[in-house]
Amino acid sequence: MDVTDVTPARQRPVGLAELARIPVRRWRTVLAATGLVLLLVAAYLLVFPATYTATTAVVVRPVVTDPFSVPSGGADRAVNMTAESGIATSNGVIDKVASITGRDTTGVADALTVETPVGGQVMRFSYSGHSEAEAVDGANGAAEAYLELRKGMYENQRAAVLKSYDDTIALVTSQRTTTQRSLPANQNSSSPSPRTSALLDQLRALNDQLATLAEQRSKIGSADLSPGSVTSAARAPVPSSRDAAPLILVAGLLGGLLIGGLVAFVRESMDRRVRTADEVSALVGAPLLGTVGRDRSGRLSDTDLRYLVLALSRWVDGPKPLPLVLLSSAADERREQVTAGIAAALAQGGHEVRLGVAPESRDRIRPLLQEAQRRHPATEPTRPRVPRPRPAPSVVPAPAATAPMGNPEDTMVIQPVRKPRPFPTEDPKNGGVYRSTTTSADKTEIIPRVLPSQTPTVDGEELRIGAGAVHLVPLDAPVGGGVTVIDAPPALHDERGVRAAREGRAVLVAARDKTRTGRLSQLVERLRAVGVEPVGFVVTGEKRD
Repeated sequence: MDVTDVTPARQRPVGLAELARIPVRRWRTVLAATGLVLLLVAAYLLVFPATYTATTAVVVRPVVTDPFSVPSGGADRAVNMTAESGIATSNGVIDKVASITGRDTTGVADALTVETPVGGQVMRFSYSGHSEAEAVDGANGAAEAYLELRKGMYENQRAAVLKSYDDTIALVTSQRTTTQRSLPANQNSSSPSPRTSALLDQLRALNDQLATLAEQRSKIGSADLSPGSVTSAARAPVPSSRDAAPLILVAGLLGGLLIGGLVAFVRESMDRRVRTADEVSALVGAPLLGTVGRDRSGRLSDTDLRYLVLALSRWVDGPKPLPLVLLSSAADERREQVTAGIAAALAQGGHEVRLGVAPESRDRIRPLLQEAQRRHPATEPTRPRVPRPRPAPSVVPAPAATAPMGNPEDTMVIQPVRKPRPFPTEDPKNGGVYRSTTTSADKTEIIPRVLPSQTPTVDGEELRIGAGAVHLVPLDAPVGGGVTVIDAPPALHDERGVRAAREGRAVLVAARDKTRTGRLSQLVERLRAVGVEPVGFVVTGEKRD
């Protein structure tokens, strides 16, 4: 199979389950955001003082001369509520509330709120204080100050109107007095002169005008100047910001989870990582060789490693096996654990494995191999059996039916028995081999023996595991006999592993939820740029057996 013909996996639509996995994978981000929001909420509830809010309702009424008259259809338009709201928040009201509560005018202006419903004549004064008494006094004081201010304005307006009427009445009265003085003393009532008639008409007009002015003035003087009344005064107990503390905490928790989820999605979009083997296959363009997880003890699964070795057997069991070079983009992708696991699994199967490691990785790989050596101790090789001497020939009496007549001693027949070979002896003249000779016509049997001087030398540190051994050799050691596995340093920062991969088989190692897709793509591009085509990839994960 040509691994270069692997078609990248088609992108599938993202469902709700995939969206839920992102906050679950980045649970630390979500937890940090939630904790921060809850900390701010707790600081608001504990550090900042509680605020008490009291409300006083006031009914605003227009000035009417007849309080017992039935109001017309547009009674709510008789009072300009926008102007009344402005009067309620004027400096006069704020100064009065500041003198009652003892706070400065700026704090009173921030704490006082006036609400005016549309189409109504009701005003609500809400005041937020640091105590219940302050809140109640502030709300009631603001309502009373508004009513007093509005009543004073009405009284001033009435006084001005009455003064105007008084001035007019005084002027008309003076005119009437002047007119009366102009009348002749001895006038004829039966036939007055034209001048007298004109003066009398003018006098009657002035009297009518004085009567009208007096009537209007009486109406103005009898008008009800009350601007309204308090219908619902503020009183304890009043609600505070601490009353809704459980709801505020719940809201903070939900808000923290929401903010944490948004931050998790933002981090996921900015720091994309490998999640499935299909994503790795689409990036690498090579088949999946195996997925290696960890068991309950935290070690790599032996079952997954054995299946991985079976997948690699096509390049291991050949007549001239090429080195297997395991590459990764970063150092935190469990490449060293996978490399040590593959070497240990091959050694258990009887292979002589040369494991090429960098000097900085030797101290990390050696404990992994020693752990595998403790779990799979070395197996002693089977020794050839030495032939034992056979029993001496026995004398068997001849059967009576076939015994010849004559001397009975001559009737005994000796059956030929094959003599055993003597123990092998070492012949120094034969190059240190065992030679066994017999007196019969059998040929000489030669059993080869490897003398200590003829034992093949193996460079590097040797660790016997199972029926084979793992030899730790330098990364740039020449390729020898047996299987060669190379643990390459992170390839994005060190090209030594890529150099070795040009003469062997490159196998990429990617860690689920750790390997960044950008780094993996960059590594594949660099490998192909130097003529190295990965034969497959291995995915490490967090699954449990």
